[in-house]
Amino acid sequence: MFVSFTLACNSQSSSKVKVISNEEFKLATQNQKVQLIDVRTAEEFAEGAIFNAQNIDVLDSSFEAKIQKLDKTQPVYIYCRSGSRSQTAAQKMIDLGFTQVIDLKGGYLNWK
Repeated sequence: MFVSFTLACNSQSSSKVKVISNEEFKLATQNQKVQLIDVRTAEEFAEGAIFNAQNIDVLDSSFEAKIQKLDKTQPVYIYCRSGSRSQTAAQKMIDLGFTQVIDLKGGYLNWK
């Protein structure tokens, strides 16, 4: 019984996080009003980023406070360098009550 409860919770959380292709991500983020978040470090962000992205470093201690300023009811598009940190960020966001988080498959390395 405990195991099935744990599995149900995990599948519910992951259904709120969608990983999409480079092409889908480009189409979806063309709108300048979209919530687009780069979760890499400031140094990585300074080396290049997706147009209109806001930098909120998932490894920074202020990540949760900064991310809380976004609209939790609207989709949030996120990416990191290769896709690992963005999954960490996505789970934190779901835990904070975000309803839809969309992650770029392969991260910024896949963008170019």
